[in-house]
Amino acid sequence: MKRFAPLGLRTRLIAGFLLVAAISAATTAALTYREARRAILTQAQDTAVGTLRDQLEKRPIALPPQKAALQAMVNDIAARGKPRPWTVFAEYGSLQVSSVASPTSTVITKSLQQAARSKATGSFQRVIKGDSVYLTFAMPAVFDRYDTDQPSGLIVYGVMDLEVESATVDALVLAARDGALPALAVALIPALLAARSVLRPVRDLRHAARRMGRGELDTRITVKGRDELADLARTFNESAGALQHSVDELQQAEARARRFAADVSHELRTPLAGMLAVTEVLDEEAARLDPDTASALRLVSAETGKLATLVDDLMEISRFDARAAELNLDEVDLAETIGKTLERRHWQGQAAVTVPPGLRARLDPRRFDVVLANLVGNGLRHGGGPVRVSVRTEDRADGEWVLTEVSDRGPGIAPEVLPHIFDRFYKADAARRRSAGSGLGLAITLENVRLHGGTIHAANGPAGGAVFTVEMPREAQA
Repeated sequence: MKRFAPLGLRTRLIAGFLLVAAISAATTAALTYREARRAILTQAQDTAVGTLRDQLEKRPIALPPQKAALQAMVNDIAARGKPRPWTVFAEYGSLQVSSVASPTSTVITKSLQQAARSKATGSFQRVIKGDSVYLTFAMPAVFDRYDTDQPSGLIVYGVMDLEVESATVDALVLAARDGALPALAVALIPALLAARSVLRPVRDLRHAARRMGRGELDTRITVKGRDELADLARTFNESAGALQHSVDELQQAEARARRFAADVSHELRTPLAGMLAVTEVLDEEAARLDPDTASALRLVSAETGKLATLVDDLMEISRFDARAAELNLDEVDLAETIGKTLERRHWQGQAAVTVPPGLRARLDPRRFDVVLANLVGNGLRHGGGPVRVSVRTEDRADGEWVLTEVSDRGPGIAPEVLPHIFDRFYKADAARRRSAGSGLGLAITLENVRLHGGTIHAANGPAGGAVFTVEMPREAQA
């Protein structure tokens, strides 16, 4: 089933306003039509019945009436009919006369005849025959006896068409319709003004929310009036102020934490350098010591080395946080640079490298060495060799890019770990908390790649194993 897109707030406001205006106009027109129609018809029937009554009261009637006299009376009454001439019928027992050729009428009903015999004040009906509407009315002739009206047995009927009244009513309907359409058109103007008055604060709120989303936490909305929209704007400003205060506090706390880590790392570096020198000397002498002492000595040396690595990584990540990290760009041969990284760490036999011959790029050799060493070392420690390093180029709209892919043959990365793989101090396996890594290697890798204007992705290969893809512009900009 096809679903229609929801209408906008402006459209719904205007539609609702016009709907209310249309209902109001239709209701007013219907009530006006009903009252006017009733007034027109009531006036016509009251005039006709009253005139017939007056006509009968003014005329002496001899009973039993003679046909000629009755015919003359009927003709005279028909000529004096109001508001227009009538067709008049009269009956007295079996005697029936009329002002037209036929002595009886086809629109006078039995019910009117029965009402006329029982109601001395007269009766009337509106009868529809074909496309015409008729007013039929009846009045019994009475005579006074002992101060009371006594029926004489003579009943006079009047028939009057209501074409004039029907035309007047039809004209009222057309006037109501013709008046409602301009009213709806005029109602569109206040509808647009009302929609604008409602939508302007909403639009301001939307723009303010977007600015807040872009980090402009000092965004505020001008509060106008005292209505619900003003309350909404006031609430937004209060919430924005509270959010800005909270963010400021968090940023200050984060800055203090980073400064503390940087200061501690800096202070630890000098004594650690001395400890490393001592442990290296002791390592050389460990072979001459008893096994227990040698084992303890090597443990101290290994832990000192890990601590030194952690301090170096903390200092490096602190420089990124302080935006003090810089690029020292140089044009290098990528195959040669990758070879030096592997040779420096004795990984030549554990990594297979595929690089197009003569491929050169402009980058920071030291930082690229850190990126590659972290990814290859991570693959060797957790994925198993041989680790594959492949490099290729790709033409994009903004120039040529270098894509470096590092993959291993290990178990890969769990799906729930992938979103956090570059988080600081994040380790997927709790059992590897005592590994040689500081927990900052991939975070430092990410920062180095970003410093080159590139990106890095982590995924699992189709045949298993983790795959890290580094994308950097071939000509990095400092």
